Amino acid sequence: MLIPFCGLDILDKATVEDVFQKYKPSIVVNLAAQAGVRYSITNPDAYINSNIIGFYNILEASRHSYGNGYSGVQHLIYASSSSVYGGRTQVPFREDDFVDNPVSLYAATKKTNELLAHSYSKLYNIPTTGLRFFTVYGPAGRPDMAYFSFTEQLRAGGKIKIFNYGNCQRDFTYIDDIVEGIVKVMCGAPEKVNGEDGLPIPPYAIYNIGNSHPESLMEFVNILAEELIKAGVLKRDFRIEDHIEKVPMQPGDVPITYADTSKLERDFGYKPQTSLREGLRRFAEWYREYYNC
Repeated sequence: MLIPFCGLDILDKATVEDVFQKYKPSIVVNLAAQAGVRYSITNPDAYINSNIIGFYNILEASRHSYGNGYSGVQHLIYASSSSVYGGRTQVPFREDDFVDNPVSLYAATKKTNELLAHSYSKLYNIPTTGLRFFTVYGPAGRPDMAYFSFTEQLRAGGKIKIFNYGNCQRDFTYIDDIVEGIVKVMCGAPEKVNGEDGLPIPPYAIYNIGNSHPESLMEFVNILAEELIKAGVLKRDFRIEDHIEKVPMQPGDVPITYADTSKLERDFGYKPQTSLREGLRRFAEWYREYYNC
């Protein structure tokens, strides 16, 4: 059964539990979180509240969903992040890499999600899957993301700041590829198996969802400008080189993100395919129509 839209705050534990009790979901996809590395430096409370306490409330509601003739939550999927890999330079990033050295509060809260999920999988035999998203972008995205904020600044004739003097690389993943990955994972809950001690082996999994093709920030900016010009968002004579300011690395940033998606391919036969140019073209066209440029 599909649950109708319910506007609620996952910090409201009683309301979350009421929704679970009323609609009795068998599959839960928790994408409610406070995202972004830089915002976590200036507004840490938002991350502790949404990403830790809010996620705990989802776990507790899942835990209490069993009994009284109901099968309860059979699969909990939640958003993690490539940020958990910290400042690693050994690439590509694999799910079994050591990720206990976060370089931002945001990353620490996402790693905390994974640890909490593992403990609930072990204690209560709840199948959980964490998805480490890699730099998601596309139409109707977050205004604080680089591609969106850059577009706003360039339209206004301002300059955009390129951190680490343009020497960072990001594994950009188009939103449609993320959604398709989530849908596929929903249908493949980790198997419930007991160990030799008779207790559950945690039905727990982690997957990267990324494009497996890191792009330099300068290449990203150049493609973005080209597609904005083609879409008519920027003027034909726009010169991106006149609107760039290269600055040092910001606290919490990392030099590279790069997803190894072989585990996702092995278990679900899926690999994101949308190129950065195609994705930015779709964003530019959406932006033109949405803002009536």
